[in-house]
Amino acid sequence: MSAFCRDCLADAPQSGTRCKACGGRRILSHAELDALAIAHLDCDAFYASIEKRDDPSLIDKPVIVGGSGRRGVVSTACYLARIHGVRSAMPMFQALKLCPKAVVIRPSMSKYAEVARAVRALMRELTPLVEPLSLDEAYLDLSGTERLHGMTPAKSMARLAKRIHDDIGITASIGLSYNKFLAKLASDLDKPRGFAVIGRAEAKTFLRAKPIGFVRGVGAATEARLARDGVTTIAHVQDADPHDLMKHYGNTGLWLWRMANAEDARAVDPDAEMKSISGEVTFETDITDFETLEHVLWDQAERVSARAKASDLGGRTVTLKLKTAGFKTRTRSHSLEAPTQLADRIYRVAREALLREADGTAFRLLGVGISNLVSAADCDPADLVDEGAGKRAAAERAMDKVRAKFGRDVLGKGRGMK
Repeated sequence: MSAFCRDCLADAPQSGTRCKACGGRRILSHAELDALAIAHLDCDAFYASIEKRDDPSLIDKPVIVGGSGRRGVVSTACYLARIHGVRSAMPMFQALKLCPKAVVIRPSMSKYAEVARAVRALMRELTPLVEPLSLDEAYLDLSGTERLHGMTPAKSMARLAKRIHDDIGITASIGLSYNKFLAKLASDLDKPRGFAVIGRAEAKTFLRAKPIGFVRGVGAATEARLARDGVTTIAHVQDADPHDLMKHYGNTGLWLWRMANAEDARAVDPDAEMKSISGEVTFETDITDFETLEHVLWDQAERVSARAKASDLGGRTVTLKLKTAGFKTRTRSHSLEAPTQLADRIYRVAREALLREADGTAFRLLGVGISNLVSAADCDPADLVDEGAGKRAAAERAMDKVRAKFGRDVLGKGRGMK
């Protein structure tokens, strides 16, 4: 069984022992450790970790990043706040009932985008096959890199996590496996500062007792339909005939069977993010109030804008996504005359669609995205019709620079401070 120390990368006899080289206890061991090359890296409580890094007085305090006031929604909670039950997408008033001593900080997306660029640059030093999923997570394929780096992919990922901690000042958790599905599952098993491995030998057994909702992509509506048919665990899918599943559920059935049996042929695709950039939040409780939805929309527009700026991209199409309490999805898209990467413009376009949809309907999810992506150099030209557009664009970019350096609270827009 292969084993090494995650702190100094020295080989070790087995887990549960101290490293002879540095005395550390973080020994990673697994029978397939040297044979796996698909990784998923996820920064721990990304926004909150950056805020704690920048303000050491917050280190031992529960921190919640999100909108303040009754209409605010939690974007991220540090692990101290999570102990009290605080979760992402929870209404802020509810989060503060659970954790009244929490420090609430408004998100600073421009600052988070700068940190994301730095993390992504370290990833790309290991391999060009980096597929970002959001600002704070990505898949990596390290196949064939052992000779280049002089170490196994497992050690390269451990060294990457250490560099993120030492050079950038935040922590990350890693999942390592032989496909993307399992790598992402593994990265959630040992948070924070975790490193978990799922090999071929144990994959199906590991999945077998898990509920069907454990499979990423199985939403509440699909899970409810499967439950009505008696399919509640992954074991039920593993034991089913794939042809019967396809007959009952179409392509979804075949996809479920493959995931349940740990089969995922998707390659790590560095261009995957180029199709669209989006952000969405599922609410703890359904929301009918337009002003609350509007507030959440602005937060999501800033999130999408930050990802677009971090990737030097913009989009020609803005799409609003809503999901009703009855799990019916509504999408409303609008094509722009010129592509954009600005939060203000994404928000304004999506808000017009939201005005038409927010008719008292209870919504459980809101999202916004941009698609038909182009280079940032082609985005947001001067607008001869809307004279204020150029001023708003210049103001937003100036605010991005100031916030990235000094934090969000030094500057803010009125809609972002409700």
